[in-house]
Amino acid sequence: MKRLLVLLILAGAVSCKSTKPNEPSTQDPFIVENLASLSLDEIKQKHPDADMKEDVGMFEEGTEEYPYCILYPDTQDELHITWANEERTQINDIRFAEAGKWKTNAGIQPGTTYQQLNELNGKPISFYGFGWDYSGAVVWNEGNLENSNLRVFLAPKNSPEGKFYGDFILEPTEEELAYMDLKVQTVVYKP
Repeated sequence: MKRLLVLLILAGAVSCKSTKPNEPSTQDPFIVENLASLSLDEIKQKHPDADMKEDVGMFEEGTEEYPYCILYPDTQDELHITWANEERTQINDIRFAEAGKWKTNAGIQPGTTYQQLNELNGKPISFYGFGWDYSGAVVWNEGNLENSNLRVFLAPKNSPEGKFYGDFILEPTEEELAYMDLKVQTVVYKP
């Protein structure tokens, strides 16, 4: 009887495990959320083959200077990390734009389609026009990914009409969406 009680308690504890899309998976070293609390030294330990490059540069439209590092430069697994402090112990943001090993806990990576984003979000997303610094920026509209700390940028496979360029939220028709064939171009995670 005691064994049955212990098994029931263990089964209950396991079934309470969270599966929210913005909570990191503790297993995969290529889930960006898993890097959020790591220092530069800890990342070097977890990715010893990353051929890491380090420097300081201008970000946020050239208004902020941050130390940064690039993991796996010039490969499909290239990943950029900007640091919030000179000691490189607190991450400002993480970004990637190649369909390599990196992805978010929700499974988003470059190449994820517009339709897949809507499904993951559980609500229709909106997005900004093209041809400026935040081209194709996604708005989660209070969906599942609203509090995920993810900023995702879409790019069209086929060049859209001029009315789709600019700093405003687009309202394309289904036909226009199908023609553009939108996919994620860049993913930014800001812990």
